[in-house]
Amino acid sequence: MSESDARPQLMSPDELKPIVDLLNSALAQLDATLLGQSELHRMVLVGILSRGHILLEGMPGVGKTALIQVLGQLLALSFNRVQFTPDLMPSDIVGSPILQEGDDGKRKMVFEPGPVFTNILLADEINRASPKTQSAMLEAMQERRVTVMGETRPLPSPFFVLASQNPIELEGTYPLPEAQVDRFLLKLHVGRPSADTLERIIDTRRRGELPKPTAVVDADQLDSLFAAMERVVMPTPVNRYIANFVAMSHPQEPNVPKVVKDYVTYGASPRAAIAMAESARAVALLDGRPTAGFEDVKAVAPHVLNHRLILNYQARFDKVSTLDVVDQMLGDIDETGLELPRGVEVEAAP
Repeated sequence: MSESDARPQLMSPDELKPIVDLLNSALAQLDATLLGQSELHRMVLVGILSRGHILLEGMPGVGKTALIQVLGQLLALSFNRVQFTPDLMPSDIVGSPILQEGDDGKRKMVFEPGPVFTNILLADEINRASPKTQSAMLEAMQERRVTVMGETRPLPSPFFVLASQNPIELEGTYPLPEAQVDRFLLKLHVGRPSADTLERIIDTRRRGELPKPTAVVDADQLDSLFAAMERVVMPTPVNRYIANFVAMSHPQEPNVPKVVKDYVTYGASPRAAIAMAESARAVALLDGRPTAGFEDVKAVAPHVLNHRLILNYQARFDKVSTLDVVDQMLGDIDETGLELPRGVEVEAAP
């Protein structure tokens, strides 16, 4: 089979329309339930379409937990919430065998599934759990399975971890290790609402109660969305751009942007390149396009890379964030892959 034969068949406008209508309906439901966070809702749907885990970071009270709960209602999937605390044990997450007496009067060990056996797991304040408990999530997030007492059990499909953490309250917390952070497809910042949005919240959200979504995406519709994602085409030049972008995040590479050489200690992993490609496909699908492009990659790059670049002490001294580095990289790396300075145009052939 040739490479062209292996590519998915391009979706027609008639095939795209019901998919886009369904996605717009889901976005409208989120926007109506949680006010003033339209771009955040869009990126959360990007993560769901890409079948990836999402880390939400923001100040207390901005709606991180509420967003995940509403998403569970909207998708009509099974949903569990775990409040992470320092005394939480791995068995509290994945489950454990318990001694039960059978009908025959004999006692035997029976596995009692933990809250991880669900479609959507809300890991609330995930950085409050101990490293031992955090490590129990690694296999679940990457392999979609858990192993207890030598027996491996698959998790329900689809399986998403949507975690929240507070960026300022560090007492009694355990920062997530890089290996676990890398397993989150996206890291999204949940900002403060504007004054106008606050006025609407005060007027319509008595005691903070949220209206339930009036429509849901059922299992068959969700499968149709995943099937459409498989048919979004990623052109070879866009693939090359993603590969160059991730490679250029490593200061050891030749001809890297100056911002990388000055401030980055470790660049992004191959998992980041995969995440960027899948997320770009999701953005294209949300916009009703059957093919992903350079602009789709640029739209997701900050959210894919802001938790994967390890900066040096000079970056802290100069108050340079990972988002600053990614923004500069987006301006310095050419989509064409040609090693030309910005502003230099290629002359057209006669």
